[in-house]
Amino acid sequence: MKKTVNRLLGKFGYRIVKKETTHSLTSMLTRIASRAPLGIQTVIDVGASDGRWSKQVMPFYPNANYLLIEANTVHQAGITAFASARPNVQTVMAVAGDKQGEIFFDASDPFGGVASHTHKVGYISLPVITIDDEIATRNLPAPYLLKLDTHGFELPILAGATVMLKQANMLIIESYNFTLHEGALRFHELCAYLENRGFRPVDFCEPLYRNDEVFWQFDLCFIRKDRPEFDHNNYQV
Repeated sequence: MKKTVNRLLGKFGYRIVKKETTHSLTSMLTRIASRAPLGIQTVIDVGASDGRWSKQVMPFYPNANYLLIEANTVHQAGITAFASARPNVQTVMAVAGDKQGEIFFDASDPFGGVASHTHKVGYISLPVITIDDEIATRNLPAPYLLKLDTHGFELPILAGATVMLKQANMLIIESYNFTLHEGALRFHELCAYLENRGFRPVDFCEPLYRNDEVFWQFDLCFIRKDRPEFDHNNYQV
């Protein structure tokens, strides 16, 4: 329908485009880009699926390197196609964690995979890598932007990214208002954890509500806490 309407409107020089909401990823990145630059040289997309998130980020960091990490093989064809059309993209089909080896993974939901160090019914065994090893092996330059869409497995991934975190300028992490499983952090606990490692939240996007209209999750954006955005505590700057 939209294509048909746009063909008709095109005769008059108009077309329908999707309006970006205040809380979309694109709107958030636009706000961040309007301030002092972060100099991102490498984007690390963990839980990359078929590359759709990185595709939205590329207009903001077109010259950066992209490392896409995805565990679920259902996305292998899509992520391979995405990378083959873009020379600045590399991919890894594995779980990101705190050490190299093997790990258990629930691959039943293409967009909701969960990793675990302990075996559970229905989980499969997959290779696990660390972000620090991958950026060192591939010689990927800093500063880094790290994105995590990892459903409560953030702590092990960050434990395997201690070197990267020291050179990261932005983190975008899917964060939750509920404890998804033992060891998973709620969003306020994640904020405290990252503040101790030099980051503060600066924005958020993509809020999601549960079917009973209770706040469930959002994507929190962190930057380094010594940035000028945090020099003032007043509403009017």
